Amino acid sequence: QVQLVESGGGLVQPGGSPRLSCAASGIIFRNYVMAWYRQTPGKQRELVATILSGGDTNYADSVKGRFAISRDNAKNTVYLQMNSLKPDETAVYYCNAYLGIQKPYWGQGTQVTVSS
Repeated sequence: QVQLVESGGGLVQPGGSPRLSCAASGIIFRNYVMAWYRQTPGKQRELVATILSGGDTNYADSVKGRFAISRDNAKNTVYLQMNSLKPDETAVYYCNAYLGIQKPYWGQGTQVTVSS
């Protein structure tokens, strides 16, 4: 059974720097592309960052230079370090794992609320 469990969300002040974690089980983690998405009510889920099995990363233009995705294959965990958060980045943040044409896996999401 595949599980992706996110943590690290909560209430953050504008300009804050939380770090999200996603612990994976039930997959050969090191083989998978891992990604973070976010979604606000009424909007489509948005890709934030990806990290390939070899460690290459990609970011949405809106977060380049502020967010950093990383992975620890020994711990089966992917991270999203977020810096200089803005109120409009309030969203549910989801972890995603995919491998080729196989069905992607999703976590349950963690709420990040940016507010003073």
